[in-house]
Amino acid sequence: MAHAAQVGLQDATSPIMEELIIFHDHALMIIFLICFLVLYALFLTLTTKLTNTSISDAQEMETVWTILPAIILVLIALPSLRILYMTDEVNDPSFTIKSIGHQWYWTYEYTDYGGLIFNSYMLPPLFLEPGDLRLLDVDNRVVLPVEAPVRMMITSQDVLHSWAVPTLGLKTDAIPGRLNQTTFTATRPGVYYGQCSEICGANHSFMPIVLELIPLKIFEMGPVFAL
Repeated sequence: MAHAAQVGLQDATSPIMEELIIFHDHALMIIFLICFLVLYALFLTLTTKLTNTSISDAQEMETVWTILPAIILVLIALPSLRILYMTDEVNDPSFTIKSIGHQWYWTYEYTDYGGLIFNSYMLPPLFLEPGDLRLLDVDNRVVLPVEAPVRMMITSQDVLHSWAVPTLGLKTDAIPGRLNQTTFTATRPGVYYGQCSEICGANHSFMPIVLELIPLKIFEMGPVFAL
């Protein structure tokens, strides 16, 4: 999860998030290069003693500053489109979880386990135990296995919500009357936090998401579902 004074992105817990971090660094280096070249050109323009007001055209220069930005846009667009299509792929998921947004809590349904349904509310400050995170911990966590493809079916019962977990690279809108889906494969066990990322009312800030990722062997034992 994020920590105080953090500048970069959160550590990746899924292949998609790893790709997003690599693309972020790739695009950031291109932006730094462009900024350096522009600032360098401005510096030379302001400090040079050479002036020439009779130049009416410079075809070579115009060709370069037309082709170069096009090449840069291609270098950004190709990896971006690749990741975009990767996020839409659904490759035979092992588990399907349905998430329903409400004002202001989440309902989860394990469709592959006898229709197990439970609500997930934010823990009030009076119920927090040592080690719990204020405004982030919930009474019922979503328990999922690592190294197994999981499909999340996301919708809403009232207004627009958004189911987002940054470490997994997930952010999917929950829309009333529409069922959106996203898939992910977690690579590391642990507890990961997210929040509703769509302004959905007065208590928008108080509907966190908590995923507890455990090894598949422990997940299949069953007691983790005794909520």
